[in-house]
Amino acid sequence: MKVAKFSVLPHRRTRPAVPSAGWWTVLLPLALMLSSDYKLRSREVDQAVSGSADLTVLVEIAIYGCTALYLHHRFRLRPPARRPSGVLLAAWGFAGYVALSALWSPYKELGVVRGVQLLVTMTLIYTIATRAQPRDLHRLAHAFIVIVLLSVGIGVAHPFPRTAHTQERFNWLYVHPVIAGVYLAVAVLLVIGYLTRREHPEHRLWHPLAYVVALAVLSGALVATGTRGAALGCAFGVVVLLATARGPHGRADVIVVGAAVAVLATLAFSDKIMAFVARGETAEKLASLNSRTDLWELALVAYAEEPLFGRGLGASRGLFLEDIGLGGGHNAFINALVDNGAFGALLFAALLIVLAYTLLLLARHRPLRPDAGLLLGLLGFFLVDSITTEGLATPANVSGIWLLIMVAWTETLRRQAAVLTAAPAPQAEPEPERASAPV
Repeated sequence: MKVAKFSVLPHRRTRPAVPSAGWWTVLLPLALMLSSDYKLRSREVDQAVSGSADLTVLVEIAIYGCTALYLHHRFRLRPPARRPSGVLLAAWGFAGYVALSALWSPYKELGVVRGVQLLVTMTLIYTIATRAQPRDLHRLAHAFIVIVLLSVGIGVAHPFPRTAHTQERFNWLYVHPVIAGVYLAVAVLLVIGYLTRREHPEHRLWHPLAYVVALAVLSGALVATGTRGAALGCAFGVVVLLATARGPHGRADVIVVGAAVAVLATLAFSDKIMAFVARGETAEKLASLNSRTDLWELALVAYAEEPLFGRGLGASRGLFLEDIGLGGGHNAFINALVDNGAFGALLFAALLIVLAYTLLLLARHRPLRPDAGLLLGLLGFFLVDSITTEGLATPANVSGIWLLIMVAWTETLRRQAAVLTAAPAPQAEPEPERASAPV
C-alpha cells in the first residue's frame, strides 16, 4: 500500500513593522506653526510691512532657521533621484514660484523672509512625505488637538487684551479670532474623523470618551470665536468627511442625519443662529462682508496693473492700508492674483485640484478611505474658509502649513496604496493529495 503524501506549505513570516520616522515629524511642523501664529504681543500691520523686526519676529526666524539646519544635518538633503509624484510636483511648483515672486515685491524685506520660510516649510514637508508613515501623521494630528485644547484653556484662564473689533470674541494670547477659528475648526474635524473611524482603529490613540469631551470643548470654543467663515467651513468639511470616509454608508448617513439636524437646529436655535451670523453688525456691513467687497474691488484694480506675474509676495499686505485700512486680500484666490498674478493663481489652483483628485482616487481603497476622507474634509473646510481669509495662499500661517501637511499625508497614503496594489492576491492552499487505491 502506498502511503498518502500531503503537501506542506512553508511557514509564512510576518512582515516586520516599518519603524516610525521619528519625533521630528511631530515637533517640527508644530514649531513652525506656533512660531508663526502664537504671539505674546500685538503690533500694527504697517510695522510688519515695513520690515521692522522685534524679539518675537527674531524668535520666529530662528525657529525656521533651526529647522532648516536640522534637516540638512540629519538627512543631508539632495535633489531627488526620482521624479516626484504629481501632488509633490504641484506643491513644489507653487512654493517655488511664490518664493521667487519676493524678488519683485514692493515690500522686499517682508517678501524675502516669507519666501525663505515657505521654502523651509516645503523642504520639511517633502522630507515627511518621502520618509514618514501614515501613523506619524496621526501622531501629529493628535498632538495638534492637544495644543488647541491647551490653547483654549489659556484663553479661558487668562484672557489677553482685545481690540475694539474682538471684544466679544473668544481667542487666546494675541492670536486673532479668525486664526483661532482655523485652529479650532481643524481640530474639530480631526476629532470627528477619529470618532467615526472604523478601519485601522489603531490610529485612534485615545478612548472614545476623550474624543467626545474634546469635541464638545472645541466646538464651543469655535462658536465663541464668532468666526463665521471657519464655522461654515467646518460644517461643510464635516459633510465632506462623513460622505467620503465611510463610502456609500457614510453618504446615506449624511443625507438622513444631516437633514434631521438641519431641521431641528433651524426650529430650536434659529434666533441664536441669526445672532451668530449678524454678530451685532448693520445690514450694510454684512452686505459688504465687513468691507471685504470694497477691498476686493481695489485688489482687482491692483491685479490689472500686473496681471501675469503679480505684484510680488507680501504686496497685498500693504497695498490697501492707505485706502481701506486692511492688510491682505481676505480671500485666498484674490490674494494669489494680486501677489502672484495669473501664473501663480493657476499654480495654486493646480495644487488644490491635484490634491483633491489624488485623495478621491485614494478613497477607492477601503483601507485608506478613512484617511483620505479626513483629508478631503479638511480640504473642503479650507476652500470655504478661504472665501474670507487669505491664509491658504500665503506662507507662515496655520492654513498654509496645514495645506502642505495634507500634501505630505497624501503622499504617504499614495505610497501605501502602491504597496497594496502591488501585493499579490492571497492564494488558496492546495487540497491534500488523496491516497491512491492499492494495486
